[in-house]
Amino acid sequence: MSAALSLLHSPAQAQEKVLRIAMTAADIPRTLGQPDQGFEGNRFTGIPIYDALTQWDLSKSDAPSVLLPGLATSWAVDQKDKTKWTFNLRGGVKFHDGSPFNADAVVWNVQKVLDKEAVHFDASQVGVTASRMPTLRSARKVNDLTVELTTSEPDAFLPLNLTNLFMASPAHWQKKFDAAQGATPADKSKAAWTAFAADPAGSGPFKVTRFVARERLELAANKGYWDPKRTPKIDKVVLMPMPEANARTAALLGGQVDWIEAPAPDAMAQITQRGFKIYSNAQPHVWPWQLSFAEGSPWLDKRVRQAANLCVDRAGLKQLLGGMMAEPKGVVPPGHPWWGNPKFDIKYDVKGAQALMTQAGHSAAKPLKVKVQISASGSGQMQPLPMNEFVQQSLKQCYFDVEFDVIEWNTLFTNWRKGAKDPSANGANAVNISFAAMDPFFAMVRFVSTKAFPPVSNNWGYYGSPEVDKLVADARNSFDDKARDAALAKLHAHMVEDPPFIYIAHDVGPRAMSAKVKNVVQPRSWFIDIATMTID
Repeated sequence: MSAALSLLHSPAQAQEKVLRIAMTAADIPRTLGQPDQGFEGNRFTGIPIYDALTQWDLSKSDAPSVLLPGLATSWAVDQKDKTKWTFNLRGGVKFHDGSPFNADAVVWNVQKVLDKEAVHFDASQVGVTASRMPTLRSARKVNDLTVELTTSEPDAFLPLNLTNLFMASPAHWQKKFDAAQGATPADKSKAAWTAFAADPAGSGPFKVTRFVARERLELAANKGYWDPKRTPKIDKVVLMPMPEANARTAALLGGQVDWIEAPAPDAMAQITQRGFKIYSNAQPHVWPWQLSFAEGSPWLDKRVRQAANLCVDRAGLKQLLGGMMAEPKGVVPPGHPWWGNPKFDIKYDVKGAQALMTQAGHSAAKPLKVKVQISASGSGQMQPLPMNEFVQQSLKQCYFDVEFDVIEWNTLFTNWRKGAKDPSANGANAVNISFAAMDPFFAMVRFVSTKAFPPVSNNWGYYGSPEVDKLVADARNSFDDKARDAALAKLHAHMVEDPPFIYIAHDVGPRAMSAKVKNVVQPRSWFIDIATMTID
């Protein structure tokens, strides 16, 4: 082979496979281990950079995502004391900095969000973590590859919740801490986490190589990843925040990016005509208005809540979105194991809604004023401004006078944990935040349990009763799948009949991609796995 020919065939000359993604977020989700920006953060800076003890199966488009072993190979609850769990860990896993993953790393990562006495405790990571696993209390090393996790009460949901606790490298953080400036250990710790975010180390299939706030995040393939099925074939991923749907669509059509989240609905035909592919799938995802039950709220009357659920023209909204939504009947669809056959049917029935509103003392001349805090973009928020304006007009015919308070997505998401009684609500008595519904805690418990009142978790509206708390306890204490499903079905039926939400849409997760992006699996999940994709 000639010298020129050998140069052409050298690896250095091989074309780098780069995937460029436009997100709906206005900023890069945090990279320090526990992402912000809702589940868009988990999707793009959680799952690619980090691993958790448990993970979602994102390899199928034709079946629900189920729980799989991640950094834990197996787990079991103690039959004598169901507040204790044993997790057996995967051996031979290394973080991006080369340090080993082991039981000490698990204990350290639990402490970072739960142990205020730990030097590496980071209050900024607590909100997005503790609210997603509110019963987890501590971790104890049994041996190098075994840990014991303790919960505040028996909680069959724990393995599902742990998909949200991402494992960062303690050794890498310690180096940042040792080099940090600060008058106190707490000051040094804060500086260390800032430095860690700019140069993080997880154990995931991609590692961070460049970070520019509000502009771009570059990830490179981790060729030494522990799972051969998820070792990336794409060399580099570039993530860019683009909160405006038309800007994202223009970037795709103009060749600036290869993948966009939530394309502009009116551009769908043009996108496909130009040879791009649109992926969508039914997913456990709810786009609601979550209602306030604080004193003086206009939503305290059940007739008003049922009327609002009957007054939304969901078929019209689906048309507005170019077909890219599903019409909800509750949190989960009929036929789901948690459905429970509720007696109240969520449908479009203007006359029925008007009758309920009349009974509640409202009319066209005396409409009910409501205020909803919404965002202009964001993770899973679909097309929030046109959608909310459509709902506003839809509800007008049933004597609702709707006002909006439009704020930035991440601020709205932060406010969600502060609750309807907090000044951050700005007088709003409803909030529009979409949510994933793939497990019982995320789908229902965190919105209706009195133990999930702010700031513990996402019961923003302070909905709750002894009856509901008993239904939650029955489900949480059921370690048998069938018994748990039966308890959850009763809870779901209650949540439809006595709704804490206006159930407006189920997302189908539309995303548009260049035809050169291959091996794309759009699962029935909020999440998607970049690691298994290829690019021509």
